[in-house]
Amino acid sequence: MARQIPLDLPVIEATGRDDFFVCATNLAATRLIDDWLGWPEARLLLTGPKGSGKSHLASVWAVETGAETAHSVTPPPVPSTPLVLEDIHRFMGNPETEEALFHTLNRFAAPGTPLLMTAQDPLTPTLPDLATRLAATTRASLGEPDDELLMALLLKHFTDRQLDPSSELLSYLVTRMERSAQAAQALVAALDRHQLATGHRLSRGLAAEVLEQPEFSGN
Repeated sequence: MARQIPLDLPVIEATGRDDFFVCATNLAATRLIDDWLGWPEARLLLTGPKGSGKSHLASVWAVETGAETAHSVTPPPVPSTPLVLEDIHRFMGNPETEEALFHTLNRFAAPGTPLLMTAQDPLTPTLPDLATRLAATTRASLGEPDDELLMALLLKHFTDRQLDPSSELLSYLVTRMERSAQAAQALVAALDRHQLATGHRLSRGLAAEVLEQPEFSGN
């Protein structure tokens, strides 16, 4: 059978609270996010590996608090509303952005405007004052998923792509894939491309072909 050329169509990800699956690996972080009125100095640092759900959980908080989202601190944001500041690990090692992040923390602390920051570990600021300030910030951590969360993540990514996997397929993938949220997203994307290219339906056989690819097999 001739292979089809899969179209690179945009994927609309569901990012509402109902789409965030709460389990043992993220329960503590979710509770801290929900208790935002009690954050010391009105700020929280949410950490976790890429794809662990930081942006999803932050977007839930932004909707509930009316927060804006920023990806830069140059110039430092103005504390007019609560703020989500994404991926602050990108600012580390650069004197200008570290200084701007330090001033942002001060700006939001003065009026007590809520500030939620997300980051991947490790955070290694070179500016001593920033290092001290971040060390004193309450931290919530998202870990790698357990079986329950991994299956939920797979199902979410399939649903985002309007695909309907069987429970048998989900169980098959969970026991054979790399155990990370990022791998779940990449694997579903690869399965989607492969089934479009081959014209085959989602199945264990199709999954086996994808899992044999170097990026998933570790070869």
